Amino acid sequence: MPLLSRRQFSTLAGGIVLAGGARGPELGGGIAFAQTVPAQKDPTGGQPAPGSRPSVADLDYQVIYQRAFETVLWSISAVSIYRLRAGALDNFDMTDNDILANSGVCKPNNELLTANSSTPYIASYTDLRKGPVVLEVPESGASGTLYGQVVDAWQITIADVGPSGLDRGKASKYLFTPPRYAGPIPDGYIHVASPSFRIAFGFRSIRAPGKTDADAYAYSKKLRMYYLSQVDNPPQQKFLDLVNLVYPTLPFYDERYFADVHAIFSVEPIAEKDKIMVGNLRSLGIVRGKPFAPTEKQRRAMGAAVVDAYFYMDKMWEKVDPGYYFWEDRNYVKAQFTDRNRRFTYEYEDSIDIDGRAAAFFPCTYMPKEISDTPANEYMVAMGTGDRNPFEAGKTYRVRVPADMPVRQFWALTIYDRATFAFIYTDSSRTTLSMYDLASMTKQPDDSVYLYIGPKAPKGLEANWIPTGGKRPYPLFRFYGATEALNSRSFKMPDFELVA
Repeated sequence: MPLLSRRQFSTLAGGIVLAGGARGPELGGGIAFAQTVPAQKDPTGGQPAPGSRPSVADLDYQVIYQRAFETVLWSISAVSIYRLRAGALDNFDMTDNDILANSGVCKPNNELLTANSSTPYIASYTDLRKGPVVLEVPESGASGTLYGQVVDAWQITIADVGPSGLDRGKASKYLFTPPRYAGPIPDGYIHVASPSFRIAFGFRSIRAPGKTDADAYAYSKKLRMYYLSQVDNPPQQKFLDLVNLVYPTLPFYDERYFADVHAIFSVEPIAEKDKIMVGNLRSLGIVRGKPFAPTEKQRRAMGAAVVDAYFYMDKMWEKVDPGYYFWEDRNYVKAQFTDRNRRFTYEYEDSIDIDGRAAAFFPCTYMPKEISDTPANEYMVAMGTGDRNPFEAGKTYRVRVPADMPVRQFWALTIYDRATFAFIYTDSSRTTLSMYDLASMTKQPDDSVYLYIGPKAPKGLEANWIPTGGKRPYPLFRFYGATEALNSRSFKMPDFELVA
């Protein structure tokens, strides 16, 4: 840039005004300086408006409460699967790699979230801190079939198992390795790298055509689970049958919830996306490497927060997003709330939808990895009657099940307690009516049937009735082997109606 002459510089500088805008005395060529400062007592911003006071007297309590509330929403999927593990290992003679294989379908004493009571369940838990784990699955075919998922500590599916899973229904050996595992992977295994140390599986044993429930139970006992270090001499597989035992697995909505959070996150690796939340856990007395010993104030705040969080999630299921309704003119929603990617991670490029994930896992466990536009099975929750009134405790309702239900396998209606999403304890222990019960039911002239739910059976219709025990019902229809008529919405399920 060429040098300015003294005359050019003076002309340019003569138009410069500094500070408050007033032209002051000129110095050296006409540059003006302000001589006044604005008459302000405080800087702009930096504190609340004059006269402001804290909204609560005890801010420490408020911080604990807020962080505890958010912790529940953030961790519900992890706590739900941990409760399944703890309920088994704490109450029965069971350890990692033992297998729960029920000889019959679940009943109310199996206290599970929205469990299936049409096919027997199989489950197991393991801890990869002790090394990689082998899971042997039998071939699907004339003897039976297994369907289910293996999930990580966040209850995110890391392997679908069965004909639609990684094994494609063939006899296979899965090898699950822990985080940061750098050891060799032997040939002949389906390798699944787990992002967490504790993993769990939940399978259903589907009886083959012409087979019995006893056959399905025997087939489930072909499973094997052991540590890779034992591969040369696997231990005899231990099976436990809990079909007639009380198996408590439901989350505790009191201060015990946070003891579970401590038990989980004292063990599991912390992902980058979770570091802020884990940092907040310190306000609750949850610190890695230290025992969980909350103060009295922490206990009170956490006790209030977990109850409020329960009712907040409950409200999500009272006012479901219209996008989850399966038919615009019917009062049914999909039981499995997926994210925008049809998965259950609720992780996006720019955010994690914690509320969405909490709503999805509040009533359910063991979600598949993803759900397609035309899933093999559909699960529908009736939100109330056809006039959009919610179900009430102590009342009787009925629904007409058409003769031409859109299923290749079978349909089933199961009733749960709306407060817990678990089965309802009743004298009969009946929780489900399905296509397999049609022979004993009273039918209509067109071969449709009315199913009744309520505290008492309508006279002469006991075979068509599921008791609610005075609880508010949560009816869930399962369509196994859904047909095109269901997936295309050309079939429409009749709504429930109030009887009395």
